[in-house]
Amino acid sequence: MLLKEIKNIFHQELDASYQKEEVNSFFYMLIEHYLGLQRFVLAMEPNLIVAKEDESPLFEALSKLKLHVPVQYIIGKTEFMDLEFIVNEHVLIPRPETEELVRWILGDIEDHHSKLKILDIGTGSGCIPISLAKHLPNSKVYTLDVSGKAIAVAKQNARLNKVAIDFIQESILDIETLQEEFDIIVSNPPYVRELEKAAMNANVLKYEPGLALFVADNNPLLFYKKITDFAAHNLVKKGKLYFEINQYLGKETELLLGEHNFSDIELRQDVFGNDRMLKGIKK
Repeated sequence: MLLKEIKNIFHQELDASYQKEEVNSFFYMLIEHYLGLQRFVLAMEPNLIVAKEDESPLFEALSKLKLHVPVQYIIGKTEFMDLEFIVNEHVLIPRPETEELVRWILGDIEDHHSKLKILDIGTGSGCIPISLAKHLPNSKVYTLDVSGKAIAVAKQNARLNKVAIDFIQESILDIETLQEEFDIIVSNPPYVRELEKAAMNANVLKYEPGLALFVADNNPLLFYKKITDFAAHNLVKKGKLYFEINQYLGKETELLLGEHNFSDIELRQDVFGNDRMLKGIKK
């Protein structure tokens, strides 16, 4: 079959559920993954024929997309901070907003060869700690997660990206203290309230791990309270705490840091104009 005909079938089957540009993105990601073809191939070879045996994985992927399986889970990987990460149903798919948070942290560090101690809380795929370790080669990076399956994925990603990370399997809600003090603590904890589910895409609700996403409506800052209290005890003086936050709870989360005697508190918006990132410095 002609490759352009397969692309047309993707649009016929998916345009009712996704935006056309999104369908194009799916198609090009899949032909690169399964066939090793770059996105400009149709411009160069508009009559390119795909062998019968090479069609099968594309149409299998199409069937999964119709069920709203995230394309990153279908191909088993994604990119974050120009690095490749393995992803599956045990970890969240890294978002551009989280990349903005990592770039903020890196932008605040004048010397990327300085020796810092960094703790990430809620590792997931490991995208935050691994990206920091990659850009800060002399720093010691720790990461904590309650999910052993998530840690297993993050360990694969650490090996893939050739960085050393200290992994801790524990819930931040149960941990009392670590016998360490850190220069930086960062977290993208669960923050989506149950009441916000109605506005979420089916691919997120059906397939991404709820453990990493949702909090109760009556205690939406559960993780932020615990992490802020932990950071107040485990950061060095002038150490920095960074959060990714719920866009609807920016002021409330900002107030929380103030209550714990953090100074120079800064609330930042993401590229979409939503309150998304927060920083405070321990006095």
